[in-house]
Amino acid sequence: MKRRIAILFTLLISTLFLPSMAFGQQGLKLAQLGVDLWPEYDRPEVLVIYRIGLPTTTPLPVELSLRIPASAGAPNAVAARQPDGTLISQTYTTQTDGDWTTLTFTATTPVSQVEYYDPQINKSGSQREFSYTWMGDYPVDEFSVQVQQPFDAYEMTISPDMGPGERGQDGLVYYTGIYGALDAGQTFETTIQYSKDNDNLTTTSLSVDSIGPIDESAQGRSRVMSLLPWIIGGLGLLLLAGGALWFWQSGRNKAEQSPRPRHKPAAQRQAAAARTPAERSPSANPTLGVNNSNQEFVYCSQCGKRAGSSDRFCRACGTPLRQS
Repeated sequence: MKRRIAILFTLLISTLFLPSMAFGQQGLKLAQLGVDLWPEYDRPEVLVIYRIGLPTTTPLPVELSLRIPASAGAPNAVAARQPDGTLISQTYTTQTDGDWTTLTFTATTPVSQVEYYDPQINKSGSQREFSYTWMGDYPVDEFSVQVQQPFDAYEMTISPDMGPGERGQDGLVYYTGIYGALDAGQTFETTIQYSKDNDNLTTTSLSVDSIGPIDESAQGRSRVMSLLPWIIGGLGLLLLAGGALWFWQSGRNKAEQSPRPRHKPAAQRQAAAARTPAERSPSANPTLGVNNSNQEFVYCSQCGKRAGSSDRFCRACGTPLRQS
């Protein structure tokens, strides 16, 4: 009888502590758990992202098990974050029990990432509502939730309140709530409500519409403005160099095109020197201004130019003339 009572007592104790043994995994806890909720981001559902950080003292690899809604189906991604920030896909198994599916995988690095799409977003006209629940599978030292406001959404309310949103680098508004430590088995629930007049997805809207006007602080514009003095100075130097080159080239062309003094052939100079003063006088040379109609002319046998009867050499080419 006492043995039966002891067995029943042991079974009762095991039943009471079974959830924490199954999901607490012998004292394993999470250093950080960040939950991102992105409604209507790239699909009509809500993209849920777990960013799981293990304590530095956790021996690796280690097996992790998380519960996700059964309606989500298979996870979109299960990955280990490498030291350089890249994500490497990890193998996993799933087991569905009622409304929940237990996702089990092996963490090979201190940071893991799990993604799934939750279709349980209620839509009524322009009104949207979604509720998320963390089932407390592990104790967490630092638990936080971040909600991304859809591109065309307005009248955004979140419970519990996360305060005013902040615009991120992508131009979208983000709401962040930091809730500190949670115990194993301690659940957490947040509800999101907003209005949206269309079914456009955030990724589609971002690719079509400009996130915001480009101002002086924009990265590309500020870089161009800082380089503007150097650009203007470089253009000025190019203009000065081009002007100097043009001035030098034009002066050179003028020098090459200026007429050079023509020199008489040596034979012609010798013929002129051999003439007597009487032959070089105007009265003896009809080409120097005196026209004598009775004067006979001789033509050069070499170039055909006309010469005076008293010329002994051609005045054009210097060839000796044949006297009649």
